[in-house]
Amino acid sequence: MESVNLGKKFSKIHEQWHPYIIGELNENYIKLAKVKGEFVWHKHEEEDELFVIQKGTLFIEFRDKTVEVKPGEILTVPKGVEHRPYTNGEEVFLMLIEPKETKHTGDVITEKTVEKLEWI
Repeated sequence: MESVNLGKKFSKIHEQWHPYIIGELNENYIKLAKVKGEFVWHKHEEEDELFVIQKGTLFIEFRDKTVEVKPGEILTVPKGVEHRPYTNGEEVFLMLIEPKETKHTGDVITEKTVEKLEWI
């Protein structure tokens, strides 16, 4: 067992919207990502998704509203709920906690889809 320094892990990330695995918790992965701009509309049919914001402000758009998630805040997106994360131009550092089988962009495949997750 060793502690994980989030700052050191974030310093290894150079791509936007590309999650990297930093740990496991039961049947979940703990992932980090840096994001900027807009992502794609998608949903995860069978998995909830937990966003933990470390730096910057993330907006998550739903079909009926938009939720602003600031540093030190979390937001859980329930399974089956369509959503689209985006930023207001600043880079956001975030942690995701989600089941290991969760596909990056759900069943939507785009140029931003990461199919093979890597450990850092």
